[in-house]
Amino acid sequence: MADFRRATRLAEVQTAAGKVPDAPLAGMFKAGYLELEAQARVLQRSGQAGGQIKSLTAVERALQRAIGIEGTKLQRFLPFLATTASATPFIGLFGTVWGIMNTFRAIATSGSTSIVAVAPGIAEALINTAAGLAAAIPAVIAYNAFLGALRRQRGVMEDFLLEFLNLTERTFT
Repeated sequence: MADFRRATRLAEVQTAAGKVPDAPLAGMFKAGYLELEAQARVLQRSGQAGGQIKSLTAVERALQRAIGIEGTKLQRFLPFLATTASATPFIGLFGTVWGIMNTFRAIATSGSTSIVAVAPGIAEALINTAAGLAAAIPAVIAYNAFLGALRRQRGVMEDFLLEFLNLTERTFT
């Protein structure tokens, strides 16, 4: 964003964007720049060259598409975190039930409810519960952190879209 604001020519920003090809704003800039180039080529072929563009709305659509593409890239790991956060407590619960069943089996086999008979199954149940929670809690925290960062980045991309359109309008209309 800083390179974009400092630049006096779009070609300078194109060079800066090439240095960080995976950055969301670089992808957006490239999409907008490609649309400007395409419109310039159309105008040149029709003999209307002169530093103007045909449609600011088309540039906006290109930038909106780029926001969607970049947003999709940024979201690619959210389903994994959401699945981990929601499924692992149930996996832990299944392990807990399994451990309790083993405890009941040990009681039935030994005919005793002493700590020696029930401790292994109870320990297994508690370990499974803890393992499910140990996976779920960080996944929920990470999911919420990434979702917040994604929302902030989306705001930055929306701001960039407006700045790009303003610069385009000042320069080419």
